[in-house]
Amino acid sequence: MKKSDFYFDLPEELIAQTPLERRDASRLLTLDKTTGAIAHHHFYELPQFLRPNDCLVLNDSRVLPARLLGHRSTGGAVEVLLLRDLGDSKWECLTRPGRKTQPGTALSFGDGELTATVVDAIADGNKIVQFHYDGIFLEVLERLGKMPLPPYIKAELQDQERYQTVYSKVNGSAAAPTAGLHFTPELLEKIQAKGVNIGYVTLHVGLGTFRPVKEDDIEQHDMHSEYCTIPQETADLINRTKVNGGRVICVGTTSCRTIESWAGEDGTMTATGGWTNIYIYPGYRFKVMDALVTNFHLPELSLIHISEPTRQEAI
Repeated sequence: MKKSDFYFDLPEELIAQTPLERRDASRLLTLDKTTGAIAHHHFYELPQFLRPNDCLVLNDSRVLPARLLGHRSTGGAVEVLLLRDLGDSKWECLTRPGRKTQPGTALSFGDGELTATVVDAIADGNKIVQFHYDGIFLEVLERLGKMPLPPYIKAELQDQERYQTVYSKVNGSAAAPTAGLHFTPELLEKIQAKGVNIGYVTLHVGLGTFRPVKEDDIEQHDMHSEYCTIPQETADLINRTKVNGGRVICVGTTSCRTIESWAGEDGTMTATGGWTNIYIYPGYRFKVMDALVTNFHLPELSLIHISEPTRQEAI
């Protein structure tokens, strides 16, 4: 299967640069996997496509304001993107300019409120950075950091909370699980009032989400790893849903990756967690997921392989 099989022309002017004032007013395309029929709706109409005893699986990861703009000790500008917490105030980071942030380089952010030292260089050009600060690191980030928007978004985000889902809870993502951005508290209430259950998993989204597939043969793509967990409550809910004849509907490819990573071959869900590098592309047999609510993905990204519509019902 070739990367070119997943190419389509996407004019830049059709990529929205700012969010709608009303989250659930975004457009919704539905695909019937049986008939192939496509229909156009709005996201606030989602409840009409759900059934009592269905289960929506949401990713409650919260995006860190992980983009830091500062200066090197030489006075030159620097940009640091936090990727993974290594403990002891050390983070794996993407730094720019990479060639001028070699081990030993001193960095400063927010007029010296936060300082750092590059301590090591690792694979893919990433760096290990040791941070120095007073107080609580997440509070410092909230003051100094910016949201790490996808590379195709050029406009500055005015309200950082708009890049969080309304149900986000667990800090750790370097990018938003964007399929969930269209939900509102009112829409979630309508969904539950219809008898649809909601379960939460956590997958911390990494920059690999936007990593292009370089190999012509997509099966040779080296899939990125992300940390995810599924609690006992959600595992039990998914298992009950299956027994009761309901559908398990994942909101976003991150939720899909999480449950498919930890499900048994018989479709039984177990509470667990850890790093996953599961790679889902056409031909994969889904063990748990019955349907997917997903965003419109860029051409040739690995995310579009999961969303390939002939393999599951797309909402």
